[in-house]
Amino acid sequence: MRALFVALGAGIGAPLRYVLDLQVKKLHRSLIPLETLIINTLGSFVLGLMINAHGHRPLIVGTGFAGAFTTWSTFAVETHHLLQHKHRNKAAIYLALTLVCGISAAALGVQLVR
Repeated sequence: MRALFVALGAGIGAPLRYVLDLQVKKLHRSLIPLETLIINTLGSFVLGLMINAHGHRPLIVGTGFAGAFTTWSTFAVETHHLLQHKHRNKAAIYLALTLVCGISAAALGVQLVR
């Protein structure tokens, strides 16, 4: 039953990630992969909100939704791509922004539910 709750959240998170990714790409071209940065930051915030949640919400929203919505693998490949094409400064900015924004968003989520 728990796996079904995770699948329910993932079934919402993955398509939403795809749509948001496309929309950000249409609206803005940036020096770094802004769409992945935004998605991972939002997902970190959602996960922070779930830190003290009870019942099935952490499975549906935390593990399922946030797990499918965010993407470590895309972040890793995009960072590697920047480095491979000798965009070291862009890669460093992307790496730093992702870490700072993600951790800050998660912390904000945690603080809001306290």
